[in-house]
Amino acid sequence: MRIMGLDFGSKTCGVALTDELLMTAQPKEIIRRERPAKLRGTLQRIEELIEEYNVGMIVLGLPLNMDDSQGERAKLTLEFKDKLERRTGLPVVMSDERLTTVEADEEMDEMGIRGADRKKYVDMLAACVILRDYMNSHPEQLDTMKTM
Repeated sequence: MRIMGLDFGSKTCGVALTDELLMTAQPKEIIRRERPAKLRGTLQRIEELIEEYNVGMIVLGLPLNMDDSQGERAKLTLEFKDKLERRTGLPVVMSDERLTTVEADEEMDEMGIRGADRKKYVDMLAACVILRDYMNSHPEQLDTMKTM
């Protein structure tokens, strides 16, 4: 079983996955859509990835404001969480995603990714950061999942 990490944005959804041993997180892809409210294709692709990679849980980044309040983006993300749970039947846990894009930008600097190429990677790297942060913060849960 694997865990999927998601960075849900207005027109994209970055995807990352753990390995089968729940030891590492790797960026997978960016799911793009033309309009923010057009989620059918995004949900369908997530379902395909869940089946293909035997995903048992989803970690979804929650974009809180720096003062811990929930803005419009956080509310839309929580609505997406509800849709994901209903459609996939999997548990979806929320993870604070503040500054994950900054961390993803720093990683791209280290990798030498510049300019326009950053848009090709930033969302899936942010999803990877979200997933990695969750894994680092919940080692006991990962140990339990490994024995399942």
